[in-house]
Amino acid sequence: MPLPAEPLTDETTGTFTIVDGPTVRRLGFGAMRLTGDGIWGEPDDPEECRRVLRRAVELGINLVDTAASYGPEVSERLIAETLHPYPDDLVIATKGGMTRSGPGRWARDGRPEYLRESCEGSLRRLRVERIELYQLHAVDPNVALEESLGTLIELRDEGKIAHIGLSNVSVAELERGLAMTEIATVQNRYNLTDRDSEDVLDACTERGIGFIPWFPLATGSLARSGGPLDDAARRHDATPSPIALAWLLARSPVMLPIPGTSSVAHLEENIAAAQLRLDADEVEALGAAVGG
Repeated sequence: MPLPAEPLTDETTGTFTIVDGPTVRRLGFGAMRLTGDGIWGEPDDPEECRRVLRRAVELGINLVDTAASYGPEVSERLIAETLHPYPDDLVIATKGGMTRSGPGRWARDGRPEYLRESCEGSLRRLRVERIELYQLHAVDPNVALEESLGTLIELRDEGKIAHIGLSNVSVAELERGLAMTEIATVQNRYNLTDRDSEDVLDACTERGIGFIPWFPLATGSLARSGGPLDDAARRHDATPSPIALAWLLARSPVMLPIPGTSSVAHLEENIAAAQLRLDADEVEALGAAVGG
């Protein structure tokens, strides 16, 4: 039986301060799913998507992550249509550096002119004068990271960006970024069954850099009946998703999960993760398990 969703508080989720800027609760919302199939076009039920956004804020979420490429442009526009004017404590993070040519089709573009155009478009769609956290969506193999990041530094110096983040990077790329400027966050794929970015997470934890795991709810065979995730869910009278999120929150103090959904019911199920407290043995057992 799913746990009821209670409003998030600083105490239930813990908090993270983005450099010297805003402090956010450590369970956010990822707005990628507020689009059509293949993260392309308008959502099937835009009103439900608006209800999800409003409910997320009502339940205390104050970090919403999106990208210009989600839709493209659809996710950012829906956020502004639904939530603007924004609550004072709400941080909207977005990303630039990906182009779209159809459902499920993504291409990297880290050219300075494209990043500038993308940022300007996000400012307009989100109806803000400055983006609190702007992330390079991915390193373009055809453009030096230093060239792409240099553009974001220029945009920050112009007051259009407050803090810079990286996404889909290695430790070596993070180090190259840090050699140029302060990096506020890193957003990489990471979950119970996909921990290829473990070394990046460790580097972020050591340096106090926020780590935003995308695709945080993947559980693979860990959620099968009798599996370690299923066992933990039964002990806590919960479903596997909140347990997976609770494990992420326990994994590192810089972890900022952003589970996404286009359903209010699923949103409330995810938020219930903040109420769960896994003991040290449970965290270790889940961390040692291998899912497929």
